[in-house]
Amino acid sequence: MLDQRSFPLASLKLLASARSAGKTMEFKGESFKVEELTEKSFDDVDIALFSAGGGISKKFGPIASEAGAVVVDNSSAFRMTDGIPLVIPEINAEDMGGITWQSRKGGIIANPNCSTIIALMAVTPLHREAGVKRMVVSTYQAASGAGQAAMDELVLQTKEALEGKEVTKNIFPIQYAFNLFSHNSPMQENGYNEEELKMVKETKKIWSFDDVSITATCIRVPIIRAHAESINLEFERPLSETRARELLSTAPGVSLIDNRAENTFPTPLEASFKDDVFVGRIRKDISSDGEKGLDLFVCGDQIRKGAALNAVQIAELLLKQ
Repeated sequence: MLDQRSFPLASLKLLASARSAGKTMEFKGESFKVEELTEKSFDDVDIALFSAGGGISKKFGPIASEAGAVVVDNSSAFRMTDGIPLVIPEINAEDMGGITWQSRKGGIIANPNCSTIIALMAVTPLHREAGVKRMVVSTYQAASGAGQAAMDELVLQTKEALEGKEVTKNIFPIQYAFNLFSHNSPMQENGYNEEELKMVKETKKIWSFDDVSITATCIRVPIIRAHAESINLEFERPLSETRARELLSTAPGVSLIDNRAENTFPTPLEASFKDDVFVGRIRKDISSDGEKGLDLFVCGDQIRKGAALNAVQIAELLLKQ
């Protein structure tokens, strides 16, 4: 994403565990050697993009910030921490406040969960118009959310299943190919898993709005890399299908695919490798009174807008501050 968006960096430092140190990676025709992450790694860094898991972020995020770097963290480590902004640039860039890389005062900015980002890109323009009172989300989440190893295993399992072989199960305890199962995040006492509760809590923080009821059911589906979500909305004020389409057709980072005549709507395959979140199936909720209920279907690339793109967009905002 840094390459594709021509991010104006003066130098690039690649950091990883001791196991990966010494490896090389290509960027813009140059070869860069991966360095071991240590507490001294950030002395000459302005912006640090973290995507190495919550444990690494919790330890090294504050160290990087104290060294003067602004940390953009893609883990869940700081998302719900008071005082740390949780940012989707198209939605709440103002929450970054006065954080700048030039000041060398450091700071941490959290990247939201992929499912939350994809949902709110579509729902926020409608919320601002009519006020979301209740949101019910069912997700269909791709293997990419569980990492490269899960993507590779899904491909392998699909081949094995078609050949009538016993499938390899190293990442998930049950078969993934040709199957659906509840999201693999830790289950809570109330019957919700962690992924579902992330959507509830993160939405309220991003909107700075607690007076909304949210419930979610998150499911893994055998798709490689783009998440899909079915979203039911109840509004405080009337909102017609026509007005909803108008709002979404001009929303930044959103593409409208809503052709009833040809039964053409967003698909995960079409959303893969794309920056925009795709929205369609916009229709009046026939179980609601008046025009205060809508249903929609959303697809977005979990690796791009759900993770890397959003992080780089935050870094771009730091340049503009």
